[in-house]
Amino acid sequence: MAIEVPELESATVPAPVRVCTTVPFHDCDPMGIVWHGRYFEYFELARAELFAGFGLDVPEIRALGYRMYVVDVRCRYTHPLAYGERVEISARIKATRPLIRVVYSVRNLTRIRTSARGHCVLATTDAAGTLFYETPDAIFDRLPR
Repeated sequence: MAIEVPELESATVPAPVRVCTTVPFHDCDPMGIVWHGRYFEYFELARAELFAGFGLDVPEIRALGYRMYVVDVRCRYTHPLAYGERVEISARIKATRPLIRVVYSVRNLTRIRTSARGHCVLATTDAAGTLFYETPDAIFDRLPR
């Protein structure tokens, strides 16, 4: 079952956050290719940077009395990354209500090609774990519209 999240209007979508890194050896399989599960860690690097820019790093979210959880995540792999290659991971907010959708692109700067694209959908709970079916105002007000 797919989670439906309406998209932001294109005029309100801010520029993506971009994080650059070099593929470390410990991210690779024995063939020197990035293990597929590492892409989700790359997504998280960019998402954390993106949310910090809105004043929504983990400590700020917790101080507001909320927790955020991934309820859907997808990755489409297009070209493998290899040890030592330079990578740019971009993240941007695609939707904010009812849930938050973040879209990602992983670009191989060494070979000048896109290696993966993906998205995640985030739901919010209070500190006790009660699920909100819509992003709470305290978080929504900090996000782009």
